[in-house]
Amino acid sequence: MANQSSSPCPILCASFNQDNSCFAIGTRNGFRIFDTITGKLCYEKAIGAFGIVEMLFSSSLLAIVGAGDQPSLSPRRLCLFNTTTGAALRELNFLTSILAVRMNRQRLIVILQDKAYVYELNSLTILDTIDTVPNTKGLCAFSPISEACYLALPASTTKGSALLYNVMDHHLHCEIEAHRSPLAAMALSSNGMYIATASEQGTIIRVYLVSDATESYSFRRGTYPSTIFSLSFGPSKQIPDILASSSSSGSIHVFNLGLASHPRIKRSSGFLGSIIPDAVSDVLDPAHHHILHNAVPAGVKSYAVISKVENVTDTSTSELLACRATMCVITYNGYFLEYNLSIDAKNELSWALGREFNLLTVTLDKFPSS
Repeated sequence: MANQSSSPCPILCASFNQDNSCFAIGTRNGFRIFDTITGKLCYEKAIGAFGIVEMLFSSSLLAIVGAGDQPSLSPRRLCLFNTTTGAALRELNFLTSILAVRMNRQRLIVILQDKAYVYELNSLTILDTIDTVPNTKGLCAFSPISEACYLALPASTTKGSALLYNVMDHHLHCEIEAHRSPLAAMALSSNGMYIATASEQGTIIRVYLVSDATESYSFRRGTYPSTIFSLSFGPSKQIPDILASSSSSGSIHVFNLGLASHPRIKRSSGFLGSIIPDAVSDVLDPAHHHILHNAVPAGVKSYAVISKVENVTDTSTSELLACRATMCVITYNGYFLEYNLSIDAKNELSWALGREFNLLTVTLDKFPSS
């Protein structure tokens, strides 16, 4: 990892699209869209500071919100922007600042400090207004598919409870009491089946089955508290395979959740432990937990996602031999990092930095150089 300056972070926001194939950053000067696989800068607009930039898969539609540095980029105005034409399609104005925006192909979610608005994406018809507890960080999680379209919001300011709403059928699905201290991060799996939570204490990550709100996995990140910056599931469309978490410590934690295409492997097999645990004591097994020490600068906000997972099997027996993954990280001091991970049959992790480049110096006519 290159020597990264500790000066004030130039990136105001960062987000990956729903399948992690592209990502966006907002800066004081504008916003930029990148291809995750190649690192190529696909689009940029230098018109002022942006605090929210959200993509809809790989389409030309963006949801953007200004950072308030100038009147035309109010943090209370949401703009749906077309990157093909370079023009605004629609605008929505609110009485207070927009803290988060999420989209899938049918729904648009807007998070304010004490409300969440649910819109039909195509017509921008408002479908529901959800009153929330004070949510100053705009904490939420949203599933990218319509079949299990859940929105997760904090249920309390004093403990780590989450409310899950079905935003297709417009009803409260369940409440999950996950932690004793307030929530700091949440993530829904790509199929909407699982939700991961972390509290402000930052020592335990829990994963729940959304359908019946039961705890499926629980991992201890460490003894000392740290600020959780991001939680992200791997791209599996079935049972989630890997969960990644970045924090203020500078280390990135990777948790094995199992591989849906393979039968349950008992802990005695020595690989991945118990894939579907019988009890919480099973999932606290540290064999599920791997740490990439000093993967990012300590204290610098970062966003880590698993962009690709590949299972290596014995062709004759279909026995699982290894799990290989690609993890992409955006650091808010302006860098993109790509790590190559491999977990072998002995459940040992090896990892290496594959690429690193400065997000602010890449130009439209050139590929980034590591």
